[in-house]
Amino acid sequence: MIRELHFPTPIYHFDIKDKSMNIELEKDIMNWMQQDKGVARTNVKGWHSHTDMHTKPEYAKLTKALYEAQKRIYVEEHLDSEPYLGNMWANINPPGGYNRAHLHPNCIWSGVYYVKTPENCGQLKLKDPRTGAEMCSPKMKERLNPPDTSPERLWREVNYKPVAGRCIMFPAWLIHCVEPNDSNDIRISVSFNFLQKTMFV
Repeated sequence: MIRELHFPTPIYHFDIKDKSMNIELEKDIMNWMQQDKGVARTNVKGWHSHTDMHTKPEYAKLTKALYEAQKRIYVEEHLDSEPYLGNMWANINPPGGYNRAHLHPNCIWSGVYYVKTPENCGQLKLKDPRTGAEMCSPKMKERLNPPDTSPERLWREVNYKPVAGRCIMFPAWLIHCVEPNDSNDIRISVSFNFLQKTMFV
């Protein structure tokens, strides 16, 4: 009997070792919030900046790091044109703040970079894109979510603990959300989308 697995979902993550960058980011983002009331998107009880963060010179170091990571993904995913950073924004979730489940239409790659992550500040939850599996899923002996020992193909969601200095990138069509911040401090992250010119040709 031949067994095949199809339709994988690639998730990339990497750490940026420059701790001074996060100190600068936290200061600049907090100053930005004081000057701008932000916008309402998927954020609940939290602050969401405008999405032009990648055009501001004070965030050039992070923007450069994201482009360097995307170049590697461009090669590994066999894309026919190199994606470009279409938008980027800051998120501040106070205690109790979270982000509702959503995806990013008209984009190719999405991601989040963590600036400040107190303990229990809310995990990133990536949902199984096979929506039909939620409606008609066979019962298994094992629990269906990590960190149990069941095979990855049986998982219905994957949770990532936020770590300051870490970046996670995933396909923009992947439904995701952020758990409530159960800490006593604010959680700061930067989200972004990469687009591909050939998507609109």
